[in-house]
Amino acid sequence: MLLNLKNICGQKLSASDGDIGKIKDFYFDDKTWAVRYLVADTSGWFTGSKVLLSPYSFGRLDADAKVLSVRLTKQQIENSPSIDEHRPVSRQFEENYNRYYGWPAYWQGDEVWGSAEYPVMTTSTSVGIPVTYEYVQWDDIHLRSAKAVHGHHIEAIDGPIGTVSGFMVDDKTWTIRELVVETGHWYAGKEIRICPSKIDRISDTESKVYVSLTIADIKRTAEDAVAKCAA
Repeated sequence: MLLNLKNICGQKLSASDGDIGKIKDFYFDDKTWAVRYLVADTSGWFTGSKVLLSPYSFGRLDADAKVLSVRLTKQQIENSPSIDEHRPVSRQFEENYNRYYGWPAYWQGDEVWGSAEYPVMTTSTSVGIPVTYEYVQWDDIHLRSAKAVHGHHIEAIDGPIGTVSGFMVDDKTWTIRELVVETGHWYAGKEIRICPSKIDRISDTESKVYVSLTIADIKRTAEDAVAKCAA
């Protein structure tokens, strides 16, 4: 099933032993378009630095109650490696993070989640045990904030077509299947969708998403509300 990340943000998070806060944001990989982390707002329970939760830990999403369950305890989350609020997520942090939880490294393998198509939960005797790691280098590994990209202008080959208004994600693989675009006056403000394979690059400095489509291409497929992926 496809879910709009915009609609999930703000929903509650529940650990195995109680509520832990709300969903604040999502970080996605702009190469594979997989959602790698959920950013949790834990104010009122845990006042530490930014808390990231991987889809490896995701349980059931209760659409009616608007709650995403997480297969972790509060203590595990509280003891997990902390990250600087003002610095990008580094590969070094991810290595430490995965070692702490006993999860496989998604960048090792040919599938979206390393050796698997889905973020499959694994167990380890080291889960929940604090780990130390010396951060010697901070890398930009193409992780982007969905919240930050929301509102970016979509730039077709021959001109602007609208702004990013959402991300449709597969709730099994946690990969983004479509960008939701709110068009301007050129298409009566209708909503269209664009496949990530049509996206050339994202420019944060320009607040733009460049796509390899012309306005005519988009018009031809807009009646289905989806810019079709290449066969």
